[in-house]
Amino acid sequence: MENFTNKQINFDILKERAHNLRWAEVPDGVIPLTAADHDFPCAPEVVEALTDYIKDGYFPYIENRGMERFKEDLAKSFRERKNEPVEAKYVLPIDSAARGMQVIADAFLQPGDECLVFDPVDFLFRTSMSNAGATIKLFPSNLKEDRISLEGLENYITPKTKMIGFCNPHNPMGMLYTKEDLDYLLTLSEKYGFYIMNDEIWSDMIYPEAHFNSLLEFGPERNKRTLTVYGFSKTFGVAGLRIGCVYATNQENYDKLVEASMVDSTIGGINLLSQVAGIACLEKGFYRVDQFVQQITENRDYALQRIAAMPGIKCHKPQATFVIFPDITETGMDPVELVELLKTKYKLAIVPGGERFFGPGSEGHVRICLATSHEVLEEGLNRLEACLKDLMSAK
Repeated sequence: MENFTNKQINFDILKERAHNLRWAEVPDGVIPLTAADHDFPCAPEVVEALTDYIKDGYFPYIENRGMERFKEDLAKSFRERKNEPVEAKYVLPIDSAARGMQVIADAFLQPGDECLVFDPVDFLFRTSMSNAGATIKLFPSNLKEDRISLEGLENYITPKTKMIGFCNPHNPMGMLYTKEDLDYLLTLSEKYGFYIMNDEIWSDMIYPEAHFNSLLEFGPERNKRTLTVYGFSKTFGVAGLRIGCVYATNQENYDKLVEASMVDSTIGGINLLSQVAGIACLEKGFYRVDQFVQQITENRDYALQRIAAMPGIKCHKPQATFVIFPDITETGMDPVELVELLKTKYKLAIVPGGERFFGPGSEGHVRICLATSHEVLEEGLNRLEACLKDLMSAK
């Protein structure tokens, strides 16, 4: 798309500021398709809002539990864009989705509790739950052609199961869940009494042919034990501002989240300027989100077309997120070793599957970020193809 080309990317700034395995942390000449972050600047309306706010020089204490306008905007966007009946009074702004996951774990878990985590999935589920003293039990994700199946999930539930981590849309597989699967998960929660850590940070990154269904569409009564986390980094490209929220469906659970977050003591909480930016994102930034989805759709389709013609690699078609998760088992290489070879010899950085990032179920895979220009993605895929051709021809 015209708004998402190399002309819109300031590579000098990225090489100075973009950390977390990205441009500022790789050697010159290496293309990083690594951490799930945008290469493009955020919507200009966000910059304008921040500039306008800071010009007066006042940065006083604000409401411990978040700005009312921000919470109302959050609830409104969830209702209008995702059909989620969220009430602003149960929304707690927090400093990033990652922090929100830890708050949920701290609020509802005790040492010795057992948690069920899908495998593979983002490592923050395991990290947050382990930090709260819980024991982690892995449920192997069953990737079907059009979804991740929950078949067999009930067999993994025990009397000690206190919480299930649920990533919807799924990272790194980029898949969605059917309404039938969501209904099944809520039925299990009602039957066994476990909580659901419901991660919806990717819920705005849905490809045009797919449809996102949320647990919350089933209403607050069925979601009594659902705690949802949301963040702005994937949707709006403002990861460094650390903007997120957690929300409950009733007063009791909301109060537990508040207590665990320590916002009332001012130890925890999201800062003033992050909320100013968040308001601008929600009130004026969704047009850019929709444009960005068009860009990543083009990138996804192009990447899948290219990968289909490469040796030693295959990839399913994701329904959501801006990452792809190819299978590289045919190369015979460990993902960590392949990623190191790509970086050192072919000047391409991607994320390896394995225990560190996604769990043991991600072995034999790599993750590639698509949130860049066509030009950068094309060159990155050229380098991937060169590596794979060299590897497979040597077999």
